[in-house]
Amino acid sequence: MKTLSLILLPSILIFSSCAPSTPQERILKNSTKFTNLPTEHQELVERGELARGMSADAVFLAWGSPSQRYQGLQGDIVTDRWDYFGSQPVVNNHFGINYGIDRGWGRRSSYSGFSFGPEIQYVPYREATVLFKNSKVDSWERMQ
Repeated sequence: MKTLSLILLPSILIFSSCAPSTPQERILKNSTKFTNLPTEHQELVERGELARGMSADAVFLAWGSPSQRYQGLQGDIVTDRWDYFGSQPVVNNHFGINYGIDRGWGRRSSYSGFSFGPEIQYVPYREATVLFKNSKVDSWERMQ
């Protein structure tokens, strides 16, 4: 029983850390940021929506942390772009012969054989983008 617990506990922790968080969870964890927002932005954040003029804190509470951030300059205006990525499974069928790997000095690995069947790869794609100008949301777009 102890061995089963030692195997299951890390698996549960890993999978739970990958679970997406909701605006309500982020609001609970960051209540001060939420209460400092204007009332109309609080209402949007609770629904996971954005509007022009929102702060970075409001966007974080509504959509979470971005996958990537880019900073730039447009004329005299400082810009910040937040990109959010998702991943999509792609199934490939393959058939192959594995001869082993050359380990140097003419030695080959002991593994050789055939492989076939479906292979699943997760391909990243851009799901949404938020553009900030002078630290406020100027525009956003999201895949439908």
